[in-house]
Amino acid sequence: MALAARIRSSSPLFHRFFRSDHLSFHTPGSTVHRTLLCPELSKNYSTASPKKDEKVKVPLALFGGSGNYASALYLAAVKGNALNKVESELLDLVQASKNSQLFSQFTKDLSVPAETRVKAINEICGEAKFSDFTKNFLVILAENGRLRHIESIAKRFVELTMAHRGEVKAIVTSVIPLPPQEEKELKETLQEIIGQGKQVKLEQKIDPSILGGLVVEFGQKVFDMSIKTRARQMERFLREPINFGSI
Repeated sequence: MALAARIRSSSPLFHRFFRSDHLSFHTPGSTVHRTLLCPELSKNYSTASPKKDEKVKVPLALFGGSGNYASALYLAAVKGNALNKVESELLDLVQASKNSQLFSQFTKDLSVPAETRVKAINEICGEAKFSDFTKNFLVILAENGRLRHIESIAKRFVELTMAHRGEVKAIVTSVIPLPPQEEKELKETLQEIIGQGKQVKLEQKIDPSILGGLVVEFGQKVFDMSIKTRARQMERFLREPINFGSI
């Protein structure tokens, strides 16, 4: 089934659906200061001394605790020219948490004394040769009992790094993996929609429950072309009473 061709046929709708303010990657610098709950983070774990006239802003505004921490780490990493390294280290730690039940329990157990958490994090970061940016940030999380949120913080941090690089994540859900050619055509179609200056990063998800077709999540939007959704729409249509007076 030519999924990319189906999307191309709906191209005008895609343009109207996805090109909205929700896809904006630029927010006023003042928003960052309002949303950062921990302004002391920058001075605590930033090991670089930015130039006096250097102004760094987050490429998009994130809210909530995880968003605040991720934004603070982003600012420090950019100023220290260590964004890619910090991102890689953060994702490595998340993966380690997923692979080790013991480590995962450690990050979530608030009964562990803060000094014990800090000591363990320092040892882990030392063995892994993590940068000072990542190590000091994790120490702050350990001190504040926030290690249990490391996965959500890392997810928000990746949102910032992708926006920094001009990348737009598109999640495509289908019943079976898309063939390479279909994936290529779909990515090209989405790239045409977002235009120049940004790059589509395609992620595939498999979900047999959608029965067929595909679901595309793009920015803050969802474009649902699944058979499951169509069947539900048809069911609702058939249940609607018929107004014979209009026939």
